[in-house]
Amino acid sequence: MSDVMTPYGTVPAELMARAARIRLLVCDVDGVLSNGFIYMGNNGEEFKTFCTRDGAGMKAVMRAGVELAIITGRSSRIVADRMASLGVRHLVQGADEKLPHFERLLAELGLSPEEAAYVGDDTIDLPVMQACGLGVAVADAHPLVLARAHMVTRLGGGLGAVREVCDLLLQARGLLDGGAEVSV
Repeated sequence: MSDVMTPYGTVPAELMARAARIRLLVCDVDGVLSNGFIYMGNNGEEFKTFCTRDGAGMKAVMRAGVELAIITGRSSRIVADRMASLGVRHLVQGADEKLPHFERLLAELGLSPEEAAYVGDDTIDLPVMQACGLGVAVADAHPLVLARAHMVTRLGGGLGAVREVCDLLLQARGLLDGGAEVSV
């Protein structure tokens, strides 16, 4: 099997084969969908930034029939609002241990671990990354996470890394063609 060209560079054909099997994409938030920074105001307000390209990619894979879920260690109204605006139906916040939530989600959706991908950036993400069919680390992830991932994105957390994964899943299905404009 030879390498496959993607918009982000070449990937091994084996990675594309893994991507073709994915029916569930699970993402962490801080350091994956955001840059990992938490901005706090004097009155207790919290701010995060999200990349609109990630949102467009998430909507595109959901339109392509891939379920999307969020499992994050922190709890935030900002995250709930952002995921609601994108149409993400599966959201788990405040998860100190992510693997039980991942396994529950697989059972609920009737999927095998090989049909799931997980995008993470820190050691709390390793149990799920190692249990799924496609474990992805963002480019600026912790070194232990980078070493154990099936794939490392070229883009960093909060900077389009999730879009990169979404594009890979779409390309593996023959659906990466620019698509229609979506509101993100």
